[in-house]
Amino acid sequence: MDQAPGSPQGPQNAPDLPGCYRHPDRETGISCTRCERPICPECMINASVGFHCPECVREGSGTGHSPAANQPRTIAGGSIAADPRLITKILLAINILLFIAISTNDRLVGDLVLIGEWPPYPYAPDEGVAQGQWYRLVTSMFAHQEIWHIAFNMLGLWWLGGPLEAALGRSRYLALYLLSGLAGSALTYLLVGPSDASLGASGAIFGLLGATAVLMRRLNYDMRPVIALLALNMLFTFTWSGIAWQAHVGGLVAGVAIAYGMVHAPRERRALVQWGTCAVVLIVVLAAVAIRTAQLG
Repeated sequence: MDQAPGSPQGPQNAPDLPGCYRHPDRETGISCTRCERPICPECMINASVGFHCPECVREGSGTGHSPAANQPRTIAGGSIAADPRLITKILLAINILLFIAISTNDRLVGDLVLIGEWPPYPYAPDEGVAQGQWYRLVTSMFAHQEIWHIAFNMLGLWWLGGPLEAALGRSRYLALYLLSGLAGSALTYLLVGPSDASLGASGAIFGLLGATAVLMRRLNYDMRPVIALLALNMLFTFTWSGIAWQAHVGGLVAGVAIAYGMVHAPRERRALVQWGTCAVVLIVVLAAVAIRTAQLG
């Protein structure tokens, strides 16, 4: 798991992303290259040179194109959404509802946790990922047993997820979250004992943390806050007992790789590079799961 029931986990605070003419409470170091108004990641739209604000894009702003030809896009090429936190809210709701369900029925957690095979030797296993229950790689990403565990993870999801969803767009953000969580589950399954159970969204949250670092570097923001946060979280990962470092590391590596492909993809081959990166991460995840299943078979 990324957390053993009853074991501590370090806080996952998010750095303040560097206000924006539309969102005065959000500080930013980026401005529209045409009107020079400050814009945050939610408002910035890729232009041939730098970034434009939504108003300049809608008006055409002397680009030679009609406003319809300048549809607002995020830095990763996604559509500008009316609610830039919709997917984050849905993910929060799923985690919270599942936590409530587990709190009212303790036996439910046994059907959702990530476990290689159960019962352990010398008994014949009939449950676990190695026995064909691959769904546990996904359900464990949304399952929590302790209130502090879900509290830390959901705070991390809200603080990190909102700005990332606004910057990447909904579909890319959802792919980042799910693949990071799956990578954390796969590395945990590959490296821990087959009868060791794990659960929690920490792999996906660490993926968001890694993606935040990539995005901030792409936007030339001050990297010191996110580096300090990452170092603090890794310190807790490897020094506190009961934490599955495999989930954290797997999610972090996947998040960095996916985010890099998304925000650095050349415009002319953007979709190919972005979704190709996601496909490569998914293939690696499936390969790790297949290797471990063969080992336990």
